[in-house]
Amino acid sequence: MKDLKLINKGQEILKITLINLALLLVFLELGSLGWYFVKHKQFFYTREKAQDKSALGINLEGVRLNQSIVERFHPFFGFIQKPSADFRPGFKVNNYGFISPYDYPFKKFKKNQFVIGIFGGSVASDFSIFQIQNKILPQYLKQVPGLQDKEFIILSFATGGYKQPQQLLILNYFLALGQELDLVVNIDGFNEVALSNLNNKNQINLAMPSIQHISPLTSLANNSLSTKALQATIRIKENKTKINEGLESLQHCSLAACDALTSVYVQNLVNNYRRDVIAFEKERSKTQQDDEGSVMYINKNKSVLEDGAAFEQMAWNWAKSSIFMHKVLSASNVPYFHVLQPNQYYQTKRVFSDAEKRIAFNKDTPYAKAVEIGYPALLGKFPNLQKNKINILNGVKVFDKTKDVVYVDSCCHYNKTGEVIFSNYVGSSIVEALRKDERKKKK
Repeated sequence: MKDLKLINKGQEILKITLINLALLLVFLELGSLGWYFVKHKQFFYTREKAQDKSALGINLEGVRLNQSIVERFHPFFGFIQKPSADFRPGFKVNNYGFISPYDYPFKKFKKNQFVIGIFGGSVASDFSIFQIQNKILPQYLKQVPGLQDKEFIILSFATGGYKQPQQLLILNYFLALGQELDLVVNIDGFNEVALSNLNNKNQINLAMPSIQHISPLTSLANNSLSTKALQATIRIKENKTKINEGLESLQHCSLAACDALTSVYVQNLVNNYRRDVIAFEKERSKTQQDDEGSVMYINKNKSVLEDGAAFEQMAWNWAKSSIFMHKVLSASNVPYFHVLQPNQYYQTKRVFSDAEKRIAFNKDTPYAKAVEIGYPALLGKFPNLQKNKINILNGVKVFDKTKDVVYVDSCCHYNKTGEVIFSNYVGSSIVEALRKDERKKKK
């Protein structure tokens, strides 16, 4: 009798446990459905299935899913990305290492095609991809008389880590190859101060390509990476395998709870990936290069320049390069627009939410001080740029009126909301300037 009571009690406990577990799963699913709707603006069960990994809601900015080291030395550009497939449908890393649907030089195959060249670093590269996918800039340009019926072709000549005078050199290189351009947009500023500052700290000439990008390639070529740097490389490789597997699972989730939990798991892997990249950079920077035995020659400074002199030189490199881009383009009557990109470390009146602060700021970043000192130096060159008749757009305040999260990392990149705001600013500013020039011609 006693045993029977114990059995009944055990069954009761099991029943209650199973009911509670079922309720927990139901509430988890309901909560996940709400989370998915807020995040994607669609109902999970009737969602449009993502055909590629970039549409799964995971911030993959800066994550190289297929290659451990995608950069390759280039005899003219400094470095490029290795030509390969790209995870975005319709794109590839083309024959010159730029993310684009086309190989270069691009030749017009229709009379009504209007070619827009985008120059700069990763923010400019993201901008060009976003325009091809969403056509915000083309929609603005269609408001300009004579451009209503044009087919807009957007070509990216931008790559993560590029800084002046790389944009200038790349422009002249492709013009020499016969590349036709009808309008050029150069989006830069951050790399010119943040990466040039790293060059200075390593006694590398400020006008040389980013030491952050060149040094790992040089270290590999010289077989001089430290043990810790190699360990970070191994962790990065292992994490990428897990990220790919997680994304594959995410594409096949049949429950909202599966999507929510897997998304959190994959995003955590991505965050670990980024931390290992930073660790790699720190260890890599400690490696002492043997200049005599190196296969690469990089111009060095005799000493680290004082901040005042260094940032003044950075600003002049930036301004003069833009002036020469304008001069070579104006000779062919190609409109040129130069945009100073917004960055979270340059203080404006923008109020950041606590959620965005956790995403956008990193107390250990080497970029904050460079932007705080460097952006005022760049802004100080605006009068000189305007004197040289350059359409210079000051984008540092474009996010001031929004309370939405616009940054996706603690470096410089924007999410979709940020891209839309930035695109509208660039598009409306260009249209206003083109209309102004048209009015002047008619007078």
